[in-house]
Amino acid sequence: MAEKGPNGLISVEQRKILQSIVGEANVLVDEESLLHYGHDETEKLQYYPSIVVKPATTKEVAGIMQLCNQYLIPVTPRGAGTGLSGGALPHLGGLVLSTERLNKIIEIDERNLQVITEPGVITEVLQNAVKEKGLFYPPDPSSKGSCFIGGNIAENSGGPRAVKYGVVKDYVLNLELVLPTGEIMWTGANVLKNSTGYNLTQLLVGSEGTLGIVTKIVLKLIPHPKIDLLMLVPFSSLENASAAVSAIFRAGFIPSALELIEIDALKIVSEMVGSTAVPVNDSIAAHLIIEVDGNNQDVLMGEIEAIAELLTQFDAGEIFFADDAQQKAELWKLRRRAAEAVKLNGYTIEEDTVVPRAELPALIKGVKALGIQHGFKAVCYGHAGDGNLHIRINHPTIKNSHGNEEMTGILKALFELVKSLGGTISGEHGIGLIQKPYIPTVFNDATIQLMRGIKKTFDPNHILNVGKIFD
Repeated sequence: MAEKGPNGLISVEQRKILQSIVGEANVLVDEESLLHYGHDETEKLQYYPSIVVKPATTKEVAGIMQLCNQYLIPVTPRGAGTGLSGGALPHLGGLVLSTERLNKIIEIDERNLQVITEPGVITEVLQNAVKEKGLFYPPDPSSKGSCFIGGNIAENSGGPRAVKYGVVKDYVLNLELVLPTGEIMWTGANVLKNSTGYNLTQLLVGSEGTLGIVTKIVLKLIPHPKIDLLMLVPFSSLENASAAVSAIFRAGFIPSALELIEIDALKIVSEMVGSTAVPVNDSIAAHLIIEVDGNNQDVLMGEIEAIAELLTQFDAGEIFFADDAQQKAELWKLRRRAAEAVKLNGYTIEEDTVVPRAELPALIKGVKALGIQHGFKAVCYGHAGDGNLHIRINHPTIKNSHGNEEMTGILKALFELVKSLGGTISGEHGIGLIQKPYIPTVFNDATIQLMRGIKKTFDPNHILNVGKIFD
């Protein structure tokens, strides 16, 4: 056994052992594959693993981890590669463990309103499968058409409907886990209440693949709402749009989605997809997308009309009500593809801030002031209903925040503002590789050392997703 820390080199002998575990076709070392598995959606970062391995069973995952633990080979677990914090980037080389072949929905339990799935199932595929049974899995990140449910577990993903229904952690009942040392375990039980020892299930949710490899997931489901109504509300100022968000909840309404999108982002995405569904004239600064859902049409109509009346206090413009499924789909397409569009337009640096809802106006004002001070453009959009604002930055000379001293200073100032408003530095994208420098902004030394201790307990040789969250 090697005595030094993890290294990214894979010997010919080790490659043969991996081929014996998963089959030769599922061990990749060609340049094209290493290029593909060496990046995700984080900024413009690219790293090269030494090898990519694609297991199809829990037993195969365990065999891979036993080998890597023995030889101290760093392992980077990877889902669909849609992450935005560098959590799946193999920055130390080593082995990328792709979960794409762990892609079966094992059982939809209609009696108990549960589903058992493997991690490589696309989130939208899972949602559609349970919807056919009249059931609902609400968490729906913008990349739901491509991201894996396992990646959602790793990041504790949310999405637009988190404002009413909660995030991934609120639906995870139990996890099958392969530890970095190769042992296989279940973290809990397939029950709605569990006060039996430490809650390892919830510890794993949001741990960003640093503690173990999830190979099976048990999720709680709920009945699918029969009706949803959607409206688009324009505002002449970002401050009014963001102030209206808190007012809606103070008035007693709980929308199933409440999204904010700044007009610059909407212009970019509308042009990219060739849509004229939403007005983008210069008198509009931002839109709110507001959805309510349930099972009673009259109740929902009354609710959405009351929200519309409330918004007149915030200088809202002419409200557009989506009349049919096609119009609703068009509005959601614009919102969900905003991140892709603005990134292609030069806004390559994305931050995932979250503050108490009432502090959104102060956060947006602070973002714009930083942009003026440091010479960059910023567009804001995101899940305003739960205070989660995505900030995309287009700097004339800096395209990656990672490793850039100037941008690190700018983001430190941003995150200090977020902390002063009672918020934190990530709502759903995670810390991964690129947010590590800012962890001390929100946690003291005692908290960080406790997290390090947890990591050491699960991963004594520090081989699994090394250097993510903290060094």
